[in-house]
Amino acid sequence: MSERVEASSLRSSQITFGTGERRRKVKIITQNFNGPCSFIAICNILILRGDIQIQPYERTSVSYEFLSQLVGEFLLLSCSDPGIDISAALSVMPTTTKGLDLNPQFTAVDSFRPGEGGGELQLFSKAGIRLLHGWVVDPGSPAASVLSRVSDYDSAVTLIADADHITKGKLLRSDAFDDPNAPGPSRSDTQRSAAESSSVVEGASSQSSVEPGNDSHLEPRSPREAYSEQDRQKIESALVAQEFLNSTQSQLTYYGLFQLIAAVEPGSLVALFRNSHLSVLHKPEGEDSALYTLVTDHVFLHEPSVVWERLEDIDGGWSTFVDCDFVKSSPVGGDFAGQTAEAAVRAYEVAAGVGDPRDHELARRLQAEEDARARQLYLQRERQRAERQRSQTIDDGESRKTRKAKDKCIIM
Repeated sequence: MSERVEASSLRSSQITFGTGERRRKVKIITQNFNGPCSFIAICNILILRGDIQIQPYERTSVSYEFLSQLVGEFLLLSCSDPGIDISAALSVMPTTTKGLDLNPQFTAVDSFRPGEGGGELQLFSKAGIRLLHGWVVDPGSPAASVLSRVSDYDSAVTLIADADHITKGKLLRSDAFDDPNAPGPSRSDTQRSAAESSSVVEGASSQSSVEPGNDSHLEPRSPREAYSEQDRQKIESALVAQEFLNSTQSQLTYYGLFQLIAAVEPGSLVALFRNSHLSVLHKPEGEDSALYTLVTDHVFLHEPSVVWERLEDIDGGWSTFVDCDFVKSSPVGGDFAGQTAEAAVRAYEVAAGVGDPRDHELARRLQAEEDARARQLYLQRERQRAERQRSQTIDDGESRKTRKAKDKCIIM
């Protein structure tokens, strides 16, 4: 999130939560188009647990400053041990207006790589909120060995950027999609990518000899002579990481979903990282072992029967809205509840078979191409950042050598 939250932009909505004697009406925070989803999820978990309350109860909107004060006071009061330093957790509070820097690791649902200072993870720890994700690789898959070494998302992006730099942009150019509905590369693209990949990574580690003054020898004469063994291994690992990221763009795998179901205790509330977004994840007590995410989109503000969304698959295609009793909801807006007028008309036309299907197919393809371009631009920016870091490292090394040389000089 890049925009600061306006003082009156966070709306509150009333729901019923809990079972038996603990069942009560509470006011949760809904998210608008620029709301800080990470901070909203933290606040809603604390509200549902009864740790903080929105007072007076009748108020319909709250400011970020009001909520941050509530959370800050809770962190200070809940930390009874004077030996525990909560400065790291409090120091990250101002950054929650733009989101939190969370880096999930692909090996376990509760593994995140700490950022600089570790304040983000400390914030969840001090608040007693468990942070989970479902972006986990199946340990029985061929990609597991590579992704266990790569470990986390930021490292995977850096690896891909480095490999693309080594291949002079060939790695990113081989990433194309024909079918916008497919979660990953199409068959033809996979074959083409495999052919290009073999030309990129195939070959021995020997390099062509370079003669001074002869620029023609600076370019490799064949792919077999292009890369060292270390570079070849890096490119192969980058191809595996890139395929995994492309095929899991929802940042959730079925293996990860099954692990989440096993990890979340009945009746508990946890924070779920998915689609670069943070939401409240809950498993009800009783026989229902399904997972539900709290619906906080402000478009459902006037749909009291839409409270939770059942997490049933990795791309949301089979998700179901339910009410506070986890019964399938019947929104006032019907099948088009929460949609804009334009989106509702488009959905109705598709459902009714109105309009040219080729137009809908073209729109989906254009959207998929736009998503692919955005992803390529992001990876290119990461590659440029990696190059700057390498250059800075080289410059720092040269500066240290110069200083050491000067230290050895004695002026008589």
